Amino acid sequence: MLYVPHEKQAVVFIDGQNLFNAAKRSFGYKFPNYDVAVLAEKVVTANGWRLAETRFYTGLPDATADPAKHAFWSAKTAAMKRQGLVAFTRPLRSRTVQTTDAAGQPKTETVWVEKGIDVRIAVDIISLAFRRVFDVAVVFSQDQDLSEVAHEIREIAAAQGRWIKMASAYPVGPSCSNIRGINGTDWIRIDRALYDTCIDATDYRPRSGSGSP
Repeated sequence: MLYVPHEKQAVVFIDGQNLFNAAKRSFGYKFPNYDVAVLAEKVVTANGWRLAETRFYTGLPDATADPAKHAFWSAKTAAMKRQGLVAFTRPLRSRTVQTTDAAGQPKTETVWVEKGIDVRIAVDIISLAFRRVFDVAVVFSQDQDLSEVAHEIREIAAAQGRWIKMASAYPVGPSCSNIRGINGTDWIRIDRALYDTCIDATDYRPRSGSGSP
């Protein structure tokens, strides 16, 4: 017989860059201005679950290569840890690519590539499911690579004889073309009205810096 808990415990897993890019596409925000703790609490509570833990994941550029972005994410994740959140960072890898400028002339650019964040999220979801830490895994991401995790969660639920759900939460605005969550999960769409109640009161961008972290 399948065990269904009366009060469902949720753990939130936030892919910081995926969430930022979705908010940028949907609402036009130029830097990651979300308050992780508030956003996680409001989304979980709105669905009738109890928030047990919030975990945040992001790539971190090298301090010498991009001091502004490094300072921003270092300060923002440090603040999360002081709030009791789990914040996981992984060094970003740089790569040189050939592009063209507005006039069509070739130019060389250095881009930062985030490696291993989705793998770390997947490992943590499966590990915590095996340990029965949550009933609901709420993943703030639209990364379809995580659809395999949703399949594993269903296998774990069957093996343990208990109810487990995986949900995908993400911002969606009128101009956003990508309105799909992770396949095999419940989709939770975050509109601007909700998102705007979860903006961080602290701006962690260095005063001398510019652009988007």
